[in-house]
Amino acid sequence: MKTRRTLVMTSIVMAMLVASMDATITNTTMPIIAEELGGFTLYAWSFAAYMIFATVLTPLAGRISDIYGRKTIFGFGILFFLFGSLLCGFADTMLQLVLFRAVQGMGAGIMMPFPIIIAGDLYPVEQRGKVQALFSAMWGLAAILAPMLGSFFVEVANWRWIFYINVPICLLSFVLLLGYKEEYEPKKSRIDVLGSILFATGVSLLLAATTVENQALWLAGSGTFVVALFYMYERKHPSPIVPISMFANRQLRWMIINSFVACAALFGTSSYIPLFLQERGYSVFISGVALLGMSIGWMASSVPAGRWVLRYGYSRLLLAGNLLVAVSGFLLLFLGPHTGFLYAFIALTVQGVGYGLVFTVSTIGSQQLVPQHQSGVSASLQMFSRNIGTAIGVTIMGALLVRSHDFMAGIHAVFVYGTLVSLLALATAWLIRDTSDTLTAKQMDLK
Repeated sequence: MKTRRTLVMTSIVMAMLVASMDATITNTTMPIIAEELGGFTLYAWSFAAYMIFATVLTPLAGRISDIYGRKTIFGFGILFFLFGSLLCGFADTMLQLVLFRAVQGMGAGIMMPFPIIIAGDLYPVEQRGKVQALFSAMWGLAAILAPMLGSFFVEVANWRWIFYINVPICLLSFVLLLGYKEEYEPKKSRIDVLGSILFATGVSLLLAATTVENQALWLAGSGTFVVALFYMYERKHPSPIVPISMFANRQLRWMIINSFVACAALFGTSSYIPLFLQERGYSVFISGVALLGMSIGWMASSVPAGRWVLRYGYSRLLLAGNLLVAVSGFLLLFLGPHTGFLYAFIALTVQGVGYGLVFTVSTIGSQQLVPQHQSGVSASLQMFSRNIGTAIGVTIMGALLVRSHDFMAGIHAVFVYGTLVSLLALATAWLIRDTSDTLTAKQMDLK
């Protein structure tokens, strides 16, 4: 059993690593790719296509796995991502690359929720903090390795190997998954096709509004209208793709809101700290190493978080995590000509501790506060709310930076925004109240 579980976790980590790396691996190489393929007007869409489809499909994949089982849907996602990677490597024009990046993003969106979902099926609560720390480490590793690997492939081989390298990794991940004997019993029901289409369309329009500046209002309005239609339709559907009844749970509802606001506040910090350090004269490599502070802090809090949930409950830990995120924002307010690598590293470490608590505790809560046949979609909605919050936060930060009269003023405006919104996140965490039966042995699924 232990060996089989190790193989499954290896499969998950490999799939997660390639999916997270491909979100950023083209950051340093896209100018070269666009120059070779032509079509600079589609430059931004090479990133947006991946991000939009990866975000939209995450909660849908979680819900479908509740109906058909984890192994089947996760395995399909791995192969779909592999197929998309091959297509990207074969692209001859920028239009083709954008379309193929969308296919790759679909595969990533299908895979993304399963580290959380399958870990919830395999491990008791007190061990999930360690597992979440491992996943967090993979995200941190991907953020550092991806730009360097992209540059390496361009220099020693060809940019197409950025995508081809995914093929053997995905194949090995799929083979390791074949031995997984899942204990979860799927609850068969009819797939809500129209609800899925409405959800995907509405969210895609909203995300596109963060990318296409000259059409942002039209896209945002259309997206909001379609999401409203989706909500009204789902309320009456006997087997909704997103069970609206879950939001009747006060704790779960406020956890989702808190995840959204906390990520909109400062989770985009990692996109701007390297830029600040490079402006201060540090190398690309050193500015990337500063992000290790967040990974170190994240692991320090997420590893014991599973045990802490049993002892302290959700509310106090989420308050503590959001408070630390706000403190990190306050520290980042003082970035300037007289601060450098060490100061940024310390601020990011504090932020990592805060986000490690917020993510791990809300992930555990998303699975434990719903029946098992809804745990997949519940965990996926947590990821979805974080992704949407991050996309909005990064967009606002970018706009503040670009429109400022000089770089340092822009960085200050970015973190004024982040600190204020982190205080709002802290207020939403205050509304998460542990009820008397929240941490019963049955709910925590202790073994």
